[in-house]
Amino acid sequence: MKKIMLALVAIVMSVWSVSAGLGDKYTINRDGLPEEAREFLDTHFPKAKVGMIKIDKHLLKKTDYDVKLVNGTKIEFSNKGKWTSVDCQTKEVPEGIGPKAIRTYVNKNFAGVKVVALTKKATSYEARLSDGVTLKFNLLGQFKSVVSAD
Repeated sequence: MKKIMLALVAIVMSVWSVSAGLGDKYTINRDGLPEEAREFLDTHFPKAKVGMIKIDKHLLKKTDYDVKLVNGTKIEFSNKGKWTSVDCQTKEVPEGIGPKAIRTYVNKNFAGVKVVALTKKATSYEARLSDGVTLKFNLLGQFKSVVSAD
């Protein structure tokens, strides 16, 4: 029984490693990113070192990029290098990422709270605040709703 279990685990692990190898590639070289993504990093995180870049290839030749900086910040880019998500954990998302109206709204309505993560969707933005609240905004940065509150 023990040998059968070990054999099954070995088979599952080999299948997983083969399928992971087909779609994902890991690097720390910024040159593997589209030019727009490299410019974004240079502009908003000029001193940050890249800890890992995951190049995620999907079935229909669409590729996206997950970048993790040494300081813990996670940034996701589309296949063309446009940012789709910035998660600075507990640090504030750098100014200039996303509409200024979002930062203005948060500063006015949530004193002492900062935007620590910002996700850009097809028709909206979601901003996670340092107090755990997540807010939804339209593409112009106008407040729409509270998504969740911790």
